[in-house]
Amino acid sequence: MTERVLALFGPTAAGKSIVANELRARLDGDVVSADSAALYAGLPVITAAPPYPARLVGVIPLEADVSVGEYQGWAHGAVDEILSAGRLPLVVGGTGLYFRAALSGLAIPPPASAGRRAYWQRHYDRAGPAAAHSLLTERDPAAAARVHANDRKRVIRALELVEAGGSLAPAESTLWSSAARHETLVVALDLPLAELDRRIEARTSTMADDGAVDEARAAWVQPLSETARKVLGLEQFATLPVEEAIVAVATATKRLARYQRKWMRNLRGAVTLDGNRPAEEIADDIIALGRAGECVSDHRGVDDS
Repeated sequence: MTERVLALFGPTAAGKSIVANELRARLDGDVVSADSAALYAGLPVITAAPPYPARLVGVIPLEADVSVGEYQGWAHGAVDEILSAGRLPLVVGGTGLYFRAALSGLAIPPPASAGRRAYWQRHYDRAGPAAAHSLLTERDPAAAARVHANDRKRVIRALELVEAGGSLAPAESTLWSSAARHETLVVALDLPLAELDRRIEARTSTMADDGAVDEARAAWVQPLSETARKVLGLEQFATLPVEEAIVAVATATKRLARYQRKWMRNLRGAVTLDGNRPAEEIADDIIALGRAGECVSDHRGVDDS
């Protein structure tokens, strides 16, 4: 099958990297990460970077901001390069918007210039949340209906977009479309929440044992971009006593995992598999799906149990 892509999504700690390693070895695959945190260099422990070569892992300096649009260009380039070499691209990640951007031609508005963003930040802070939201309501009622006045970041972004002729709430959104640039088999790994929470707690403790504190403290004293500062675990391990940091990171990661599972429900065309099994067994199922010609239109629901 020509220009076929295999995409693997799931919540953090679901075992995506281990399954991807099985697949890359057995299918002559090349992994393309769809994880916003994994882009940053110098944080392999905190970002749970895979222990094997993967595209778009550890490639961006900590002082650089990254937009989804920039990531999309890099991901498309990586996927196309792998295909041109006659190999299988394996898009693997848990950052939902990055995952969709890597697979699709999703139209992503460019980030505002530093000057215009600063202008709208000053406007929001000077006029206040209610007035800034009122202005958004005048200019883009649909976007204003989606954003609370106190959500400073999204109100500012919505005002930037409408100024540029776009909208935070476009009339026709392709975010949840199953359309992809190449023929793609999308597989989602799901686990019971109790097992997912257990894995998250164990992984967070292992991060601390593997040097997360030293890694975070070394990074925290460097110039950091706004997006780098948001890497989950960075601030906690850098600034809190280790036991407090473990609890804080595990708690935040559990919230993230629940959000990622909501994305799974909206991933049209994804085939959901039980992730609470050995990686070899999951890989067997995925390979069987590919051989059977499974396509992106096959969708199975996510169990909340």
